[in-house]
Amino acid sequence: MPVNVKAKLVKKEALKKDVFKFSVKAKEIVDISKPGHFIEIRVSDQVEPFLRRPISIYNMDKENGILEFIFQVKGKGTDILSQKQVGDEVDIIGPLGNGKFDYSKYQNLAIIGGGIGVFPLYELAKEAKEDGKNVTTYLGFRNKDFVLLEDEFKNVSDELVLATDDGSYGKNGFAINFLKEDIEKGKIDSIYACGPLPMLRAVKKLAEETGIPAQVSLEEKMGCGMGVCLGCAVKTASSPKDSPSYVYVCKTGPVFDSTFVEF
Repeated sequence: MPVNVKAKLVKKEALKKDVFKFSVKAKEIVDISKPGHFIEIRVSDQVEPFLRRPISIYNMDKENGILEFIFQVKGKGTDILSQKQVGDEVDIIGPLGNGKFDYSKYQNLAIIGGGIGVFPLYELAKEAKEDGKNVTTYLGFRNKDFVLLEDEFKNVSDELVLATDDGSYGKNGFAINFLKEDIEKGKIDSIYACGPLPMLRAVKKLAEETGIPAQVSLEEKMGCGMGVCLGCAVKTASSPKDSPSYVYVCKTGPVFDSTFVEF
């Protein structure tokens, strides 16, 4: 069950312009969270903004009860959140989501992310590496100015493949192209992805073509995070076109088997 905590902000870092990493004391959430879970944050004590902001969990320090999350300022809510200072309290509900990454049946993991979708993949890579899995991480960014967390992912991966669309840093091209090459070499037995929809669709297609199982973390607008507001519905892949059925990303996901949903 998720819990509501007033978590003390113990560290604040600006990773890029308008991209912040917060470290908060939230042992109650850390103790029961798994890779793929997310949190909902009330950004202000005022009436506006009314809805909480959904943010993925980046890292958990279970020994010290520290929860870390990274967010990009995109609107009024995240702008207000970015103005909090060390010592302030952050009102958090979490962990949320029933669908989480599960790599227990596999050994040679491909973890692939693009843009700000790389944030929830760090904890996954870290835990999988600690569990003795072979972790190859593929990160894709628009250009060198958008590259984030390179050193952090190097530390939790057996191999890191970093690519930029224009070739200005790392390998030239889309990260999924290099994943495809490694699948053809027999290096990969499962895929775990988070990022923009075009990348996730490409992962879904690649998984279907190669027979490699894939799990995807979807990012939708989740006003409540508990399946009440119904704003994050996605269609199930097996439902008929004339009578579609839906599940809610916040409640059933955010992590799904790539064959289960259409996106």
